[in-house]
Amino acid sequence: MPDTTATPEVFAGLPCVRLRLDADNHLLVALHGGHVLSWVASGAEQLYLSPRSLLDGRAAIRGGVPVCFPQFNERGPLPKHGFARNLPWVAGDATAQAGAVQLALTLDSSPATLALWPHAFRLQLALTLAPGRLALDVSVDNTGTAPLSFMLALHTYFRVADIARTRVDGLDGCASWDSLVDVHSHQRGAIHFTGEFDRVFSAATAPLQFTDGHKTVQVAQSASLGNTVVWNPGATKCATLADMPPDGFMQMLCIEAAQIDTPVTLAAGARWTGGQHLTFV
Repeated sequence: MPDTTATPEVFAGLPCVRLRLDADNHLLVALHGGHVLSWVASGAEQLYLSPRSLLDGRAAIRGGVPVCFPQFNERGPLPKHGFARNLPWVAGDATAQAGAVQLALTLDSSPATLALWPHAFRLQLALTLAPGRLALDVSVDNTGTAPLSFMLALHTYFRVADIARTRVDGLDGCASWDSLVDVHSHQRGAIHFTGEFDRVFSAATAPLQFTDGHKTVQVAQSASLGNTVVWNPGATKCATLADMPPDGFMQMLCIEAAQIDTPVTLAAGARWTGGQHLTFV
């Protein structure tokens, strides 16, 4: 039977794949960066994509789910958040089973990546779509002959109705680093947003959840991703971002599953896996 769960699509000039379970549950992923641009669950868009994002097939995309690899932010010599989000990926065939559909996208090392980072690798993002749920599972294979070390983050931008009415639960007691003031502490209670917020947490053992007064989304991550990043630029920072509208901060919240504080060291021929699983409640 022909595969009808995934269809090619062009969005703002970018080659994409539409993965569809039904009319109320589908997603759009760009080959540029292996970047999820849209996730519709139960008929409602769950991700924030900036209307000012550069969609030119060269620049990083603002919003959706960027894949940060093999570096997080500017913690190293590579371009910010690494190179994976700025390169073309290859989509495989979609499969359907047990009420879900899955699509895998792959980025292999190339002369372009080796010029920046001298390691052979295969990076794969497997997207599994089920009613009200999206699983993003990543694998890294060391295809070279020497160990390699990397950081990784799924930099998920959620759409919220109003950041001022949004709260995040589940990080109470977790160690945190506030990058805005360079202070290490522990989270106390739920997270609320009254301005710019940028913290790296030790990951909780149970799933987080956030609510914006209209919906609740559960956010789980694998034990292999030891950090959770929570970020909102606030009004002042947002006004300085050329690829964000001045009020864009009001409709977005980043909750990122990441491995930052302790980079992963992967032996030759070895594989690492991790992921973030999202459920619209």
